[in-house]
Amino acid sequence: MKHFDAFLVNKVNLGDGRIKQLDQRVTAITNFVQAGDDAFATNFIDILPQGSYAHRTIINPVRANDEFDADLLLEMDEVDEWEAEDYVQELYTVFRGSSTYRDMVSRHDRCIRIDYANEFHIDLVPYMERHSARYITNRAENQFELTNPEGYNKWLDEQNRLASGRLVKVIRLVKYLRDFKDTFSCKSVILSILLGNSVSDAAAWGDDSQYSDVPTALRSIVGALDDYLQDNELMPSIDDPSEPTENYNHRWDQDEYANFRTRIHVYRGWIDEAYLEEDAEESKVKWRRLFGDKFGTYDTTVKKASEAHIGVEGVRNTDETIGDRWGIPIRLDTRYRVNLTGRVAKRRGFRDYELSKYGNVVPVKSVIKFRVQHNVPGPIEVYWKVRNTGEEAIRADCIRGEVVRDNGTLTRTEPTSYRGRHYVEAYVVKDGVCVGISRQEVRIK
Repeated sequence: MKHFDAFLVNKVNLGDGRIKQLDQRVTAITNFVQAGDDAFATNFIDILPQGSYAHRTIINPVRANDEFDADLLLEMDEVDEWEAEDYVQELYTVFRGSSTYRDMVSRHDRCIRIDYANEFHIDLVPYMERHSARYITNRAENQFELTNPEGYNKWLDEQNRLASGRLVKVIRLVKYLRDFKDTFSCKSVILSILLGNSVSDAAAWGDDSQYSDVPTALRSIVGALDDYLQDNELMPSIDDPSEPTENYNHRWDQDEYANFRTRIHVYRGWIDEAYLEEDAEESKVKWRRLFGDKFGTYDTTVKKASEAHIGVEGVRNTDETIGDRWGIPIRLDTRYRVNLTGRVAKRRGFRDYELSKYGNVVPVKSVIKFRVQHNVPGPIEVYWKVRNTGEEAIRADCIRGEVVRDNGTLTRTEPTSYRGRHYVEAYVVKDGVCVGISRQEVRIK
């Protein structure tokens, strides 16, 4: 387990510096669009992270000269006199008219691309509501295309919750395996759907033993995926989880699918061998067949400050469990469902929204209201835990992590003061026992 955490932090995860740089570029693009005197500024609603950027599954480029990419939705009101083909074209014209972006922008079917040479590129996609549904536009075919990115983000977040928060890490690892081995091709969105669909429904009823740590989750999810692929020799329909009438099969073909099916079967066998190996050193050798010679070589006792949860020198550490603080044992009951949701309060020029719909991303200096819903019959008690991480929280001596009792409203309001990755947990207690837990991830940019 500790070697997987170290490998993710040091090799796979996008570094803190690159994330900060990406966030700064997104802020600059947002300011540029809002400051114009064109149709996009007039009809602007928000700029939203999408794809790997929203889902926190962007990985560090495997090779030195490779770039990563980030997807953004330009949410806007529909322009009455425009056809579908006009949105990308007009957006391209606006960016071409800027001295900053003129030589960085290119035009594609559904987006404009802003290329930061030798760093990364950002795809900006016009996105709007029309006829009570959500659409992006296709310039080449002059068509509005039905989409539901909020629903997709919410689905992936729920699958990640069911996998004890480890689905995102598994997706990163399999994307790294894809790029490192270069033996199969599979678009990231398709890979995420296939892996997300491989999370067992049993986890919804409290059996999360398949996801108890990262290697166990990797083995369980890839194993379930392999079982599915072996049952389907011909490429099945890769349905959008949020729009069942839409699928991604046009982004793949049978030959690519067949090769993917073969390679996953091989890698599933390698994963099983490494996982089941009882000798620790020999297990590392077997994991290196998958992930390369660097696996198992990183220091497992030191984490970057921005990744640290506990034990940071000089920082007040209040990380508690409900048992530590209140003496309450945890015995999750499969009869009960507990769901914690966060909603970001409306800011001037923006609308309020459910946090999970946009990849749990929220701007700094916002306010989130968390609410617990459950089916546990009363009387019950609810407890809360708010955990901050990241350099800003460390400098402010505000890592937090104490467990406190609810005030009776089943809600909690929190400001977004520190950039970084944080979480909130809610515990439902009945008859002196914690019978249900729910977690909401929060990424403050």
